[in-house]
Amino acid sequence: MTDAATAIESSCTKVCVVHPAHAICIGCGRSLEEIARWIELTEAERTAIMAQLPARLAAIGGARAATA
Repeated sequence: MTDAATAIESSCTKVCVVHPAHAICIGCGRSLEEIARWIELTEAERTAIMAQLPARLAAIGGARAATA
């Protein structure tokens, strides 16, 4: 049996550094608030945020910008 928390999809790349000007993680592109609330968000909310991440990372030249 799997834990419910492990079944939640996440964009985390384990590169947890917050961009000083944009206030988003340069590894995953999420804000600190989004990271903190991730487990509480609905699947639809997480999907909507994840759709925004490639553009966020591209804007700052983040870790996944080239592969997203």
